[in-house]
Amino acid sequence: MKTLACIIMFSIAVSTSAQTPVNDATTPLHKLQPDYPVPYGIPIEESVIAVLNRVRAYLDNVTPAGFINEKTGEAVSDASKIDKDTILARGDFRIVSYEWGVTYAGMLLAAQETKDPKFRDYVEARLKFIADSAAAFKPKGDYQDWEARMPLRNLVAPRALDDVGAMCAAMIKAKRAGSTANVRPLIDIAIGHIMDKQHRLADRTLARMRPQPNTLWLDDLFMSVPALAQMGKLSADRRYFDEAAFQVLSFEKRMFNPRLNIFMHGWVEGMSVHPEFHWARANGWAFMTLVELLDVLPEDHPQRAALLDLLRRHAKGLAALQSSSGFWHQLLDRRDSYLETSATAIYAYAFARAVNRGWIDKKAYAPMTLLAWNAVSTKVSAKGQVEGTCVGTGMAFDPAFYYFRPTSPFAAHGYGPVLLAGAEVLRMLRDNKFEINDSSVQLLGK
Repeated sequence: MKTLACIIMFSIAVSTSAQTPVNDATTPLHKLQPDYPVPYGIPIEESVIAVLNRVRAYLDNVTPAGFINEKTGEAVSDASKIDKDTILARGDFRIVSYEWGVTYAGMLLAAQETKDPKFRDYVEARLKFIADSAAAFKPKGDYQDWEARMPLRNLVAPRALDDVGAMCAAMIKAKRAGSTANVRPLIDIAIGHIMDKQHRLADRTLARMRPQPNTLWLDDLFMSVPALAQMGKLSADRRYFDEAAFQVLSFEKRMFNPRLNIFMHGWVEGMSVHPEFHWARANGWAFMTLVELLDVLPEDHPQRAALLDLLRRHAKGLAALQSSSGFWHQLLDRRDSYLETSATAIYAYAFARAVNRGWIDKKAYAPMTLLAWNAVSTKVSAKGQVEGTCVGTGMAFDPAFYYFRPTSPFAAHGYGPVLLAGAEVLRMLRDNKFEINDSSVQLLGK
């Protein structure tokens, strides 16, 4: 049975660009217009789709699927000619990274919500190339000497969760959506690493040996749990759901701050005081992990209620820290740290999905989600590049490390979240009726 559309009342005129105040000395007080730093209002579907299309077109041009000889620059199309000098064709981004796992997932969701096959075609072309090429990179013979720099090393011989988790989740999503790419062997390698080979604490919590032995990185929730959840859905084997739920709740026990309702970035076994830096993108990975897991977790799973409760508490904590412009800060609770795009896009996606699934109160969270999307849309250039994204970031024990991480349109972390956010916001706009009201946000009906 379809849920009745809700009506959410916004307090100012519809706009897809920043408001231009027309105030002057003769303007009556009740007609004074706010001077918003970002667009404020209800985005129209066409504007959201336009942003998605700009991003897709840019990425299609700068992420070729092919190999070249690093020394000669010549294309390598014959698998028998692959050798130690073979690398992925050069583009702006690496098409087998965890960031590109997120991007493939974003393209698939954009295809679903826009009904435009070009988004799905982007994924299919690259996954077929990856799957068809993988067999040529099985470590053997003299390949051992160059395994560390093999173009597909992270997928065929993974060493860390970053290597395979997000790519695995995207490959399973593509397979469930009808992809004909032969990705199942790579899926099995990835799940095998997550389940059996990744380093763990004594209680089986996934961990790393850097920067200190037995360190938990909040990022690793996203680098493992969505893949496990998708495998549970694909295989109908509940042990994957059990493992996914266990990991989330184990991280929560050690890393969730119940006063702020947000996570710290890192936790180190044996330290009496843990470094509590609430890095925005890591909290985004955790928040997105929760919606990805709940999306496929069986309704009768014994941990579903606890996970849903954690999602709601995390949503409350994040909402309280959104800036006035719609962005979130690089360090969530440090208002003098810069406003960061990738985390804001992740939150826009996860809030929108949680609203669309009925997991959180749409009256409370839908307006702020649109504000977040409007903010993100200002960071997508005419060329389709996503600006204001923090570059790759390790785990640190001092604030300066996080404060001064550079941003770049070549930080791959921003593209998938923008695609996911735009696609899910489209669904939210279609499922709910947003209107303008006089200076207050209201919800009419149930």
